[in-house]
Amino acid sequence: MAKLAVPLLIFFFLLSCIPSQAAPPLQTPLQTPIQKDHSTSQYIITAYLKTPLMPTKLLLDLGATYSWVNCDDYISSTYQHVPCNSSIANSLGSYGCVDICDGPPGPNCANNSFLFLPDNPIKPVDYKKVNGLNDALVDYLALLNTLGSLSSIDNFIFSCARTGFLKGLAKGVTGLASLGNSNLSIPVQINKAFSSSPNCFAMCLSGSISQPGVALFGSKGPYNFLHGIDLSKSLLYTPLIFNPLGRDAVPNTHTLSPEYYVGLTAIKVNGKMVTFNKTLLAIDAQSGSGGTRISTVVPYTKLQSSIYKAFTLAFLREAASSAFNLTTTKPVKPFSVCYPASAVKTTQMGPAVPIIELVLDRQDVVWKMFGSNSMMRVTKKSVDLWCLGVVDGGAIDGPSIMIGGLQLEDNLLQFDLQSKKLGFSSSILSKGTNCADYKFPTRKV
Repeated sequence: MAKLAVPLLIFFFLLSCIPSQAAPPLQTPLQTPIQKDHSTSQYIITAYLKTPLMPTKLLLDLGATYSWVNCDDYISSTYQHVPCNSSIANSLGSYGCVDICDGPPGPNCANNSFLFLPDNPIKPVDYKKVNGLNDALVDYLALLNTLGSLSSIDNFIFSCARTGFLKGLAKGVTGLASLGNSNLSIPVQINKAFSSSPNCFAMCLSGSISQPGVALFGSKGPYNFLHGIDLSKSLLYTPLIFNPLGRDAVPNTHTLSPEYYVGLTAIKVNGKMVTFNKTLLAIDAQSGSGGTRISTVVPYTKLQSSIYKAFTLAFLREAASSAFNLTTTKPVKPFSVCYPASAVKTTQMGPAVPIIELVLDRQDVVWKMFGSNSMMRVTKKSVDLWCLGVVDGGAIDGPSIMIGGLQLEDNLLQFDLQSKKLGFSSSILSKGTNCADYKFPTRKV
């Protein structure tokens, strides 16, 4: 029988009762490749879980509270369940605690076990067909360090999930990696395990078919890419904003959403201001809607309908000007603005189209998006197009603007969770490098 459980904060007290082995010194940054699955436009990291350590592919989610893994075939000699004492779990919402499990003992079933309610951000889980409440586990998680060996956390907390949670995820993916602003996310748990390292992580998404980008944990730099380029020196900074009414937030408990928002104040196309209702750029204090969020599970930036209309009109006008002389052609879904590829010139920064500028907390803090981040190549049958990689997000039901994966590729983003600020580079193509050029250490067996 399940009943409501203790707050998640009690986990860290309970962990003191769970035996662990001493972790090796941290050689920062810990790192993992990020591979784009082009059939789904999902970004996948590889972490090492279990004993013995096994490579595990996980969907990267910047907005998740905790990670989860399919436990239907989970085999490890070191996993442990998280015991709980009946109380209310309000820190991140109310979950459950099972007193007596009526199934065979295993990762998915134990007496006196705390339960999570994981979700799939790609395809909503049908809880009528799949058991939503799943056991919390503690086990080893390891990532590559700067010496080429693995550094491990021996008390990594995550949720089990059933096979039904994997629907819609890329082939070979068996769970989700949380990089959100939460006590249970991977970067924060790394910081707790290696407290001498900064509470900070960076990521650089690659759009390459074959070469991965990188996620870096526990370091503010240097971030060394090929050709001797340290991208930590190329960052501008803006405050991170956290939604008190967003995903997994608990009002009146100071538990904010783990999702990352930024304070966008204006949009420019080709240097000209786009006119729209600027109140949409603020998070509504009553509903939590509005604002600008960064997402790795949305392939293209989504704009609230009125912003989208104003933005696309501005882009069409500038693209048709004498500087570009572009004429639209029949679009291909999900896009509404497309140009024949033969008519678009190619530059170091991608297709030659109007530059998009996201003006943040100050007029001189501007995230620039060139053609490589604003345009999507569509080639199929007799069609060869460059399409504006921004889509209509409909009416307000969440963020007014959601910056998606295409717009993040070949940009270095640094999430400083201690100082609550975002460092961003804009396109690193301008530096003569890209996210696939990160210098991974040689793996030591």
